[in-house]
Amino acid sequence: MIRIIMGLKGSGKTKKLIDAIHETLSTANGDVVCIEYGKKLTYDVNYKVRLVDSQEYAISNPDLLKGFLSGLHAGNFDITHVFIDNLYKTIGTDLAAAESFINWCATFAANNNMNITMTISEDPANVSEEIKKYL
Repeated sequence: MIRIIMGLKGSGKTKKLIDAIHETLSTANGDVVCIEYGKKLTYDVNYKVRLVDSQEYAISNPDLLKGFLSGLHAGNFDITHVFIDNLYKTIGTDLAAAESFINWCATFAANNNMNITMTISEDPANVSEEIKKYL
C-alpha cells in the first residue's frame, strides 16, 4: 500500500508523517523504517523506528532510492512499513520522475507485503489523477 502526504512547504507534512509513524508502531507486526533527508527526526520519532539518513548513502535520484529500498527489503524481510520524509529533497524535484518512482513503489509494496508512506512538497493540483489516488 502506498500513501502520500502532499502539500506545499509549511503545511505540516512532516508532523503528519511523525503521527503516522507513531500510530503504526502501536499496531505493526514487523519492523518500521524511516528514510529522512538529514538528521532532523532523531528526537521526534520513537527509538524503535530505524532512522536512515539518505545523505549518508548518497541517495540522489529515483534509481538509487529504488536500489536502497530493494536492499533494505533483501536484508530484512520483517520490514512492513517504510516512511520517506521529503521525497523531493532525496531524489530531486522532477515531477515525472517522482510519479514514476511512486508507481514503482506501489508495485514493490504490493509484491513484498509492505506499506510505504512518503511526504512530497508539491501542490496536489499539479499531480496526475493516478497519483492523486494515493493522497
